[in-house]
Amino acid sequence: MKLIKREAEKSINLWLNLNKPKVLIVLGARQVGKTTLIKSKLFGKKIKYLNLDIEVDRQSFLRSSSLTPQSAMNSFSNPEILIVDEAQKLFESGQIIKGWYDSKLPVKFILSGSSSLNLLDQSAENLTGRNNKLYLPPLLFSEILYSQNWGISEKNKKGMEFYKNQTDALLFNNMVFGSYPEAIVTDNKQEYLTNLVSDYLLKDVLYSGLIKEPQLIRRLLSLLAYQSGSEVSVNEISNNLGISRITINRYLDLLERTFVIFRLPAFGNNPRKEIIKSQKIYFWDTGVKNALVNEFNLDINRSDIGSLWENWIVAEFAKKIFLGGNIKKMYFWRTKIGSEVDLIIKDGDGKILAFEIKWRGHKITKAFTSQYNIPVQLINKDNFIDWLI
Repeated sequence: MKLIKREAEKSINLWLNLNKPKVLIVLGARQVGKTTLIKSKLFGKKIKYLNLDIEVDRQSFLRSSSLTPQSAMNSFSNPEILIVDEAQKLFESGQIIKGWYDSKLPVKFILSGSSSLNLLDQSAENLTGRNNKLYLPPLLFSEILYSQNWGISEKNKKGMEFYKNQTDALLFNNMVFGSYPEAIVTDNKQEYLTNLVSDYLLKDVLYSGLIKEPQLIRRLLSLLAYQSGSEVSVNEISNNLGISRITINRYLDLLERTFVIFRLPAFGNNPRKEIIKSQKIYFWDTGVKNALVNEFNLDINRSDIGSLWENWIVAEFAKKIFLGGNIKKMYFWRTKIGSEVDLIIKDGDGKILAFEIKWRGHKITKAFTSQYNIPVQLINKDNFIDWLI
């Protein structure tokens, strides 16, 4: 399997070059390549890798925690770097690493997890002021594009216009099968994604213990897959599934914190004219979305092409923001008379970008510009490269 160069490598390189770095917490969904990324960047270094999904490693970690920090490192053969994968599986992992980190031994520590449920709420709390977070999403389209053998790279984008047909084909394949590394390279993409949804992505949600009926979460996800890019009514979902709004909101929170979905709140400051309490829900990966409804149609005229394209574009921006540490915020905008902007991005300085996302067509609303004096940019299949590459 060819190793695809990741944007996140830059962050790991910076961390590695620090003399005494903070604990690195790497977060992202299962199968997005966290372990591959970490191990590839640490090749040649003396590392100790523990996976708390594996009982032997889990017990080794717990036994070492009862020793002095130096004795604990001795038991791991004194590594340069200690990696604890699936760290959210053990409540005490953050507290244990904190003790070792504070001992000022010449060891660097990495915690990795496929769920922010415990890793952020517990481990990060124990490591307050002692950690740097690296968020790893599925592959960016630019990462996939640069991995092709066309000679196009981040430093050399010349000639991209000569590969328009290939880029269009790569784009549509990516929209249908998504951006998980294995989905890019395997010949059995549909089988992989079906297994991914069943065996991996929902594993952390079910592990939380808050889900009593696994089939219920699948039904919820199927509903969300059909409605991605539309405003989601919790009341409507509650009625559809026959469960309370409180339970629906709890499930949505779990799915968001396990990196299956993300939510866009409404943007606005005029409740009389604007919809400001609604939300839209998107999937981090369109391959996962398609797997949930078993829709792998490669016809470019498929009936859901508009919503699929919107989810794909919004997810690409979300992945870039995720990699950047979530400093920027994303919204959508709609008035009560139906004027709409699909995506609004606001940075920490208050700068706002607004986008209308269309597979075909060029019509955009003027209402947002009239109200906020901010131009609305069009993103379609012909110009998306200008914004994402």
